[in-house]
Amino acid sequence: MTHSIIQDEQPYELINKDSYIDHNQVSFQFNNKNNIQHLNEESTTSSSKLIEQALIEHISSIDHEECEAGDEDSFFVCDLGEVIKSIEIWQKYLPNILPHYAVKCNTNIEIIKLLSNYGINFDCASKTEIDTILNLGIDPSRIVYANPCKTNSFIRHANQSQVNLTTVDNVQELYKLKKYHPNCGILIRIITNDETAQCRLSTKFGCDLTTCINELLPLAKELDLDIKGVAFHVGSGAKDFQSIYTAIKDARIVFDEAISMGFNMKILDIGGGFERETFQESSKMVQIAIEQFFNTEFVNQHEIKFIAEPGRFMVANAFTLATHIIARRDIKDSQEVDAMLYVNDGVYGNMNCILFDHQNPIPYVLTHENKFYYNHQSAKNFSFSIWGPTCDGLDCVAKSSKLSHDVAVGDWLYFPNLGAYTSAATTQFNGFKGEAKVIYVNSASSSSSQ
Repeated sequence: MTHSIIQDEQPYELINKDSYIDHNQVSFQFNNKNNIQHLNEESTTSSSKLIEQALIEHISSIDHEECEAGDEDSFFVCDLGEVIKSIEIWQKYLPNILPHYAVKCNTNIEIIKLLSNYGINFDCASKTEIDTILNLGIDPSRIVYANPCKTNSFIRHANQSQVNLTTVDNVQELYKLKKYHPNCGILIRIITNDETAQCRLSTKFGCDLTTCINELLPLAKELDLDIKGVAFHVGSGAKDFQSIYTAIKDARIVFDEAISMGFNMKILDIGGGFERETFQESSKMVQIAIEQFFNTEFVNQHEIKFIAEPGRFMVANAFTLATHIIARRDIKDSQEVDAMLYVNDGVYGNMNCILFDHQNPIPYVLTHENKFYYNHQSAKNFSFSIWGPTCDGLDCVAKSSKLSHDVAVGDWLYFPNLGAYTSAATTQFNGFKGEAKVIYVNSASSSSSQ
């Protein structure tokens, strides 16, 4: 018998699977404000309703008693409208800075196509990421090879593919570029203070100003390499916006030194680390620092362009993960949890972000006793620990989590805002499928039609 979801309210009309965004019809260019679709205040409501409809449709189509093995696997609902909304927010607060989407954050092809059609460029860190972009017919001039420490063969591949902009933070990399890609434009990556970032990067990449000015710039001059600018990254999920100000200040010092040595400095790459929730504050700091250290006269004189490498900012809010409860073990005499729940996704799958990105995905009840509870407001009176499907004890999604219902085997949970550093790092450990189905909706199209 087909499992159906009974709703407390009138059933919604299910989404049309063929009503996805037509990439061939998108002609937006990032620097054209008139072509950005305005997302009104109803966009959040529209997004929520479309996600709900997609969840209903997919779960209702599963015959939990007789379905094929894997039919009830976890799956994503992706709202492309949330990505478009991110683009609009960026355009509003940082219109003078061209984003290069960090492909490593989420390699979903539909997302990459959408971003490309909206004029967003790309930050790639490997041969595979470069090829992913080029195979979609995207011009190599729209790629920054933003990895300061590259494999020799990858540098040769970038040269052959006409990817002509990269980052460097050490002298050995300059020698490699001289040998394998001598005409490549180079951004010197400087170190930042990223101690408060969700994921620190300066422990691995970036040179200090002394090394940059006394070692890298003189050697680049000697090797006749093309230093084009400066790059930095304040850490993924940055919280200390003062570090942005300091990094831009340091970048101007490098610009002045490099210009005095005869380099044609034209690019400042402010990296990533931005989040939608704090973007108004972080972008304000960017603009304050640019106005102070890269004033209009200086920028016009040297024809300087500003770029960035946002990842999670573009996609984190666009993906909702639905997981099936496959087992439950009740815990007697426990003061912490009522039971242990086992779901069909975990830290070796799409919630690897718990280990790699220091995220804490928040679970919500999606279905219980054949009723649908997406976005349902009610008290969370039941305590559970939540575990992934593998046989590894490390595969723990939440040691203690409060849920609104006393869920059982066969119910579903959902985790919103899981678009960043999730599906891109899945594994097939223990034989479980790494890649999850993605259902696409577009609240931007829905909003514009209202």
